[in-house]
Amino acid sequence: MNLIKRYMFFLITIIAIGILFFISKDAGVSALNTTMYSFKEMILIIPPIFILLGLLDVWVPRETMIKYMGEEAGLKGIALAIFLGSAAAGPLYGAFPIAAVFMKKGAKFSNVLIFIGAWSTTKIPMFLFELSSLGAEFALTRLAMSLIGILFIAYIVNRLMDEKEIRLIYDNANNLSK
Repeated sequence: MNLIKRYMFFLITIIAIGILFFISKDAGVSALNTTMYSFKEMILIIPPIFILLGLLDVWVPRETMIKYMGEEAGLKGIALAIFLGSAAAGPLYGAFPIAAVFMKKGAKFSNVLIFIGAWSTTKIPMFLFELSSLGAEFALTRLAMSLIGILFIAYIVNRLMDEKEIRLIYDNANNLSK
């Protein structure tokens, strides 16, 4: 029963694709192809992310993470969160396990939010593409607005959440590796 509950979304998806096949074979094939493409992408991306997570967990001592991204890190922590998020490769779902390791290692909550925001909007390859295709004015304006938005959202979310909610998120991040 626990297994069914755990994979309920997967089972519902399989049933929905099966029903779609009966309604429209072309739509069913298209849905199955899209699902298989996404699955293949995840299989190729998730293992390297988890290898890097393991290395991060082993190679970076908690004290180092606290020093550079912890509560007292200040602008240094913000800059590092932006750099790490911008330099990262892969889809956004890859950022969340890394963010959990950052939290486990003692990174400040707002720096974790900034990291996730940077991962989603300020990727270096995307910036270089915009620079060459859309021009420096557009690329720099979009980057500046994105950074302002990321910092603003991280500040607001950090202020709106009470300490108990943040502690619960940190506890969940710590429990992931147990």
